[in-house]
Amino acid sequence: MDPNQPPPPKKSKTGASLRAQALSLLARREYSKQELARRLLQYTEDPDEIPPLIEDFEQRGWLSEKRVVEQVMASRRRRFGTQKITQELRQKGLSDDAIAGARESLKESELESAREIWRRKFPDPPANAKDKARQMRFLQGRGFSLDIIRKVIAGADGD
Repeated sequence: MDPNQPPPPKKSKTGASLRAQALSLLARREYSKQELARRLLQYTEDPDEIPPLIEDFEQRGWLSEKRVVEQVMASRRRRFGTQKITQELRQKGLSDDAIAGARESLKESELESAREIWRRKFPDPPANAKDKARQMRFLQGRGFSLDIIRKVIAGADGD
């Protein structure tokens, strides 16, 4: 075997077609077009087969950007802020329109979400500047904007 030659594509245990592989993947979770295409590359020797298949799935309603956005938002909303969720949607290769719609929806409840996450992690308000900085970094790492973080921490000071 030539070490410079790429390995042959993986075949499923049942020798299923590319279409069957795609349906099997979609049965488990929602995929964006980009994600599905990337996953299907390992099951075919001809990458030109993938775009028409994805187009067909999209026309039939089996592949939906809207459902991908909804799934990501539902699973991430309780743990992350708008910035982090938006970044994940971008990485999935979703359209700017879909991401903008998600961002607007997330912005509506971002403050409440940040407060809930902050309360779960830190039951007590910051005792000093060092604690305050640590709590702010935590929320920033979760993808919340500095404006939202300040409101959460300021609300803690007012309690």
